[in-house]
Amino acid sequence: MGQKTNPIGNRLGVIRGWESNWYGGNDYGDKLAEDYKIREYIHARLSKASVSRVIIERTLKLVTVTITTARPGIIIGKGGQEVDKLKEELKKITNKEVQLNIFEIKRPELDAFLVGTSIARQIENRISYRRAIKMSIAAAMRMNAEGIKVLISGRLNGAEMARSESYKDGRIPLSTFRADIDYALVEAHTTYGRMGIKVWIMKGEVYGKRELSPLVGLSKKQGGKNDRGQGRGGNNKPRRRK
Repeated sequence: MGQKTNPIGNRLGVIRGWESNWYGGNDYGDKLAEDYKIREYIHARLSKASVSRVIIERTLKLVTVTITTARPGIIIGKGGQEVDKLKEELKKITNKEVQLNIFEIKRPELDAFLVGTSIARQIENRISYRRAIKMSIAAAMRMNAEGIKVLISGRLNGAEMARSESYKDGRIPLSTFRADIDYALVEAHTTYGRMGIKVWIMKGEVYGKRELSPLVGLSKKQGGKNDRGQGRGGNNKPRRRK
């Protein structure tokens, strides 16, 4: 059952919440397309800021955009200037008032999208895919993940025929609803074609009733005029992997 289903969609309403929270009404399609535009724009503009998820909530006149990132300092900027710029740009896309929240990911090694992106960037920089995957798996297991699986498909090492390879450590119970499994699909654009990287990370099991907010366990970073330390702090330094 769980083998063929997206692990996140499979758990929606059970232990995971939705990343778009609003009522569609008659213009459901327009709002959906607008959400897609917002996410595409943020991921393209903040490509170096390790953005994992963009959560969008709407009321009648306000759009609340919440960005989860491993490097909040880059988004906030010096004295919150970058946040104000981004707000204005999003206002032009939506034609509505935009509120921007930034949440910090304390352990990026346990975020499937950030792990997949890291592997993709290394492959694009001509690092051996085996080495990149094994380093990411070791880093996740060091941060107390219960299990991690990485599947890579495409013309590995420039081979003539595309193939798939899978690497795994620990346990990934895909059919268990209470298992908190994070999943992401990322593409690496190389000179010999596109490679698909799928990452599953098992973070533990959830017992009892869980709050379905997608921001469980994340800390909030606010970009304002008084918040001068954020732009220059240690948050925006890339983590060095050994």
